[in-house]
Amino acid sequence: MKAEQHILTVGEITSSIKEILEESFDDILIIGEISNYKNHYSGHWYFSLKDADAQINCVMWRSLTQQVFFSPSDGMKVVVRGKLTVYPPRGNYQIDVRSMKPAGVGELQQAYEKLKQKLFEEGLFAEEKKRPVPVMPSVIGVATSVDGAAFRDMISVARRRFPLVEIIISPCKVQGAGAAESIVEAIEQLQNESNAEVIIVGRGGGSIEDLWAFNEEIVARAIANSRIPVISGVGHEVDFTIADFVADMRAPTPTAAMELATPDKAMLIDILEKFQSDVDSTIFNVLNQYRQDLNEYSPVALLRRPAQSINLNFQKLDYAAYKLHAAMERCYTSYKNTLAVLSSSISANNVQKILKKGFVLVEQHGKFVKNGADLIPDTKFDIIFHDKKISAQQQ
Repeated sequence: MKAEQHILTVGEITSSIKEILEESFDDILIIGEISNYKNHYSGHWYFSLKDADAQINCVMWRSLTQQVFFSPSDGMKVVVRGKLTVYPPRGNYQIDVRSMKPAGVGELQQAYEKLKQKLFEEGLFAEEKKRPVPVMPSVIGVATSVDGAAFRDMISVARRRFPLVEIIISPCKVQGAGAAESIVEAIEQLQNESNAEVIIVGRGGGSIEDLWAFNEEIVARAIANSRIPVISGVGHEVDFTIADFVADMRAPTPTAAMELATPDKAMLIDILEKFQSDVDSTIFNVLNQYRQDLNEYSPVALLRRPAQSINLNFQKLDYAAYKLHAAMERCYTSYKNTLAVLSSSISANNVQKILKKGFVLVEQHGKFVKNGADLIPDTKFDIIFHDKKISAQQQ
């Protein structure tokens, strides 16, 4: 008599399939085109990968999406690494994605052109939306990485061109996963927590992957929505990012951005020297004219036409006095305006004023400590606030 065949439950057969598939496809690389992409409010990504023959569902958890340096979109061709998993309640399978990268530079270029066209049609690149950048700002905000050479070059340019300017740094990531979010946070911090008159956003050169954070939509919209004018200085002269098109002014490099934001002190000195020379020349000409007028008041002329000469000279004297008064008034007003500009710049860099904002100075052995690494351990140092000085010691 034939033995009765064992009958499997749905759960048993699904468990067997799950075990076989997940063990056989534990670490696989798959290339395909993204479709039905959804960025869930939880931070998880749900999408499908497809080609001409088939498609497969995929999921990427939030802890892993933060390691992806670009924003996926439908139609983008990518390579994912992951494992095959089976979801028993529905009896379907999917790829549990662990990492994702574009299938090639062409995919990033395609995403770049797609976003560029979208923002162009929205009017974010329109010239009428560009805000004027101040000619002589007293405070400049900088959103960049403080570890790169570009940052050091920008500070060097600012010190050389306009030492009176105050630089406020908002450090951020400029490359890799999470860089776009970090740049947005830095821009918002400079707007909300500083009195910056212009913001420089940038980094040094690199590949299209290195610069990709500046091609992300969230960065473009943060720049467009900034209430403070923004100068972009990303990469080298040949590099163009979405941030460059949205910014109020584009500089070919980070150092060029700082040059655009700061006046040249040598030029300012030349202007002041020319102004002084013009004033001196005007005063000399006025006094020379007065000298010629006074020469006409000679005793001989007075004897020839006593009454007429007196009245004429009174009139000339009144006119000369009027011209002298007008010239001195113009000189006074000009010097007053110049003094106000210089006084404002000096006041903005007043140490006591900066300390009142919440900053402190650290002094050890009579010298100010600029870096944490310079602080001598086990030695007392002073912390100087705007209203008092306290002593402390590093353990």
